[in-house]
Formats: sequence, C-alpha cells, structure tokens
Amino acid sequence: MSTSTVISKDGTVIAYEKIGSGPAVVLVDGAFCYRNMGPCAAVAQELSDQYTVYTYDRRGRGESGDTLPYDLQREIEDLAAVTAEAGEPVTLCTFSSGVGLVLAAVEHGLAVAKLALYEYPLITDDSRKPAPPGYQDHITELIAADKPGKAIKYFMHAGVGLPSVLVALFPLMPGWSKMKKTAFTLTYDRYFMQDALDGRPIPDGRYDYITVPTAIFAGSKSPKWMRHSNAALAQAIPGAHYIELPGQTHQVKARLFTPTLKKFLAA
Repeated sequence: MSTSTVISKDGTVIAYEKIGSGPAVVLVDGAFCYRNMGPCAAVAQELSDQYTVYTYDRRGRGESGDTLPYDLQREIEDLAAVTAEAGEPVTLCTFSSGVGLVLAAVEHGLAVAKLALYEYPLITDDSRKPAPPGYQDHITELIAADKPGKAIKYFMHAGVGLPSVLVALFPLMPGWSKMKKTAFTLTYDRYFMQDALDGRPIPDGRYDYITVPTAIFAGSKSPKWMRHSNAALAQAIPGAHYIELPGQTHQVKARLFTPTLKKFLAA
C-alpha cells in the first residue's frame, strides 16, 4: 500500500492509506497508535476482501502533520477530510479512546452510515476506582516537563488501571520507543476523554444524537469495568447492540474480531 495525503481544513497534512474494494470503512486509532502501530493495519487487511478500508495517522502521529495549538475541532476536521476522500457517509470503526473522538465527531455533525466501537475506556460504576483528581492535568504536566515515559506509566496505571508491577515492565516492551514518540498526544485525547474516567453513570439522553446502526464490542477477558461500561454505552445509544467477543482483551486480535465485525457491517 502506498501512502496518500489529504489536507485538513486548517492546512495540516493527514497521511492515509486505502486497501481493498467495496463499501468504505474508515478505521480510527486510539491512544498512541497510528498506521504502523496498533490494531488498524491488521483489521484493514482482514476487511479488505469485502470493503475499501481507510487507515490514517491522526495528527501528531506517523506521517501526519501537527498544526499547533491543538483543538478538538481541528481533529474532527481531519477525520472529516479522510471520510470525504472515501465518500460520505461511511462506516467508522474505532478502538479505545478513538471512540471518544468518533462520538465527538458525530455530535459535531459528521455524516456516518454505521458505527463499530471497540472498548471505549469509560468508568460508569464502582467496578473500579475512578481516575484520581487532576489525572489529566498531571499527564499534561509530565509531557510539558519532557517526561513521556513517566506520562505513559501514569496513564497506564491511573487511567487504564493496570497494576504498577506490570506498568514497570513497559520499557522492556518492543513498542516502547514508538509509544514515547506519540505520548504527547495523550494531552490531545483529554479534550474528548475529560469525563470518561470519573466513575459516574452516563447521563440520560447523552447520546441521543446517534441515529445510525451502532455496535459496541468488548472482549470477554477484558476487565469487568471495561465490559460493564461498554454495555452501559450500548444502553445509552439508541438501538445500539453490545457484542462480547469470547477470549478477547483490549488488544483485540484482528482475525478473531473481523468475522463478527463483518456480520454487523453486512446486516
């Protein structure tokens, strides 16, 4: 696949690829990830026998530009530019905190045909502690102090809820250097993740603006709080379906996810 580019409304260059043929599906990454790191490349490959699949580098990641200062509306415009290349309305399939971006984009008027959302990291009940007060601010402070490694560890422990012993091993992982390069984009995600980890139930009517077929996926081996919150999200989105994938975790395996995803897309 060769890299193409599109110019977002503010002039930022956004890099993307497309593969396959058929109805358009745009994949949207979560924290840290871009075309060369994360689930989207493998999912695109699995979908490409039936769909034209677009993957792109969110601003500040991979080969895309990063016009400052960051503004959530600009990132929504990036996604709109990619979907325009695909031909609107398209299906959006997104992972983890990318769900927050997609939901914000739809709320701001982005036309979509369907939504496939994998494990939005919400806390909606007492199945785990909420993020500590000042959580987002502390990440921003660590990034400003040029401490991306500490920001990642804090994010993984206080935000994702991983045990500190496991988080201590992260620098030994193969993708550590790539994560450090995109760690500063955690300060971007805060603009659509502000209330996600506060532990409060989803307010009535919060997602009534979503009027397209929506599927919310979670892995059966993911933590209880993740499964609870995504089931609650499905209840909060009119007509949405909650689908739990046997044996899967937050790091979903494309070949096991895409058969179920294809059933939803074809329905």
